[in-house]
Amino acid sequence: MFIIAGLGNPGLKYAGTRHNVGFGAIDVLAEKYGIDVDARKHKALIGKGVIEGQKVVLVKPQTYMNLSGESIQAAAAYYKLSPEEVLVIYDDVNLDVGRLRIREKGSAGGHNGMKSIISCLGSDQFPRIRIGVGDKPSRMDLADYVLGRFPSEELADVREAIGRAGQAAALIVSGQMAEAMNQFNGKKKL
Repeated sequence: MFIIAGLGNPGLKYAGTRHNVGFGAIDVLAEKYGIDVDARKHKALIGKGVIEGQKVVLVKPQTYMNLSGESIQAAAAYYKLSPEEVLVIYDDVNLDVGRLRIREKGSAGGHNGMKSIISCLGSDQFPRIRIGVGDKPSRMDLADYVLGRFPSEELADVREAIGRAGQAAALIVSGQMAEAMNQFNGKKKL
C-alpha cells in the first residue's frame, strides 16, 4: 500500500493557487483511476483505491500547508506504512513553471509543508514529486506569491505538469521510480 499525498490549502479561497498544485495532482489521479477523495479522516480528505495494481490512499491534508505533516503522519500511522511508502506531491518555487523534479528522498528545501512532514514522520526518506511554479518576483513576498494564482499564459504548462505528475506517481507506486525519474525529471513536456 502507498499513501499519495498532494499538498495544498483547503477552501475555495486557495483553489488554483501555486501552493495547491499538489491537490491538483491528486484530483488528476482520482479522476483517472475512479477514486472518490471525499472521506474525512486523518485531518484530510482521503480516498482509497488501486493504481497500477497497487492499493493506494490518496490524501489531501486539510490542516493548511504548514501543518501538512500532522495529517500525513496520522494516515501513515493508521495504515502502518513506513516513510518510504508515502509519496508527496507539492509546489516548488525553485523550478521553472511546468518542470518536475522527482526524488527518492531529500531535505525540505525551505518548503514549510515538507518541513512539517519530515518533522512528523521523523524522516526525510520518502519519495516526492516537485512541480515547478516559478520563482517569485524580487519585490514580492513569498507567501503572497505561492498563495497567488497563475497568470493565463502559464495555465497550460501548469495543467500539463500536474498531469505528468500524476503519471509519474503511477509509475512510482508500481515500483518504477527509476523510470519515473528518467521519463519526467527536468522535462517540461514529453
